[in-house]
Amino acid sequence: MSQLADLEARVRVLEDTEAIKKLKAKYWRCVDKKLWDELADCFAEDAAADYGPDIKLKGRKTIIQFLKDSLGRESVITAHEGHNAEIEITSETTAKGIWPLHDYVVIQPNTRLNGWGHYEDEYVKENGQWKKKSTKITRIIEEWMLSKR
Repeated sequence: MSQLADLEARVRVLEDTEAIKKLKAKYWRCVDKKLWDELADCFAEDAAADYGPDIKLKGRKTIIQFLKDSLGRESVITAHEGHNAEIEITSETTAKGIWPLHDYVVIQPNTRLNGWGHYEDEYVKENGQWKKKSTKITRIIEEWMLSKR
């Protein structure tokens, strides 16, 4: 491989990695702000999601509807953050990533969840845009708090 081709390949990996980081940030922002149409743009049409032992979903529409039904009520407030991603570009159109997760969920009037874990994601580049092909949450700690208000 020539030096120029090597440099172009390295730059493409950096650009793709940055695009995937932006995609994940958009995903969390859209979930927390309940922007369901914009959130749908984050997923491939045939995406899969594993949000827990009994929550295995297939298809972008199904995933968005699940998130909307479970987190879209006014009584549910969420705050998600992730950092220190381990992203691997596996080809020009595929990648995978592991993201440490911290989320805080308020279910009004009196339930709180403070959780930590990891997202394991697979990505696909469609028409020049990275999309989530699959996502899986593995929980490490869930701290549930109930108040007597």
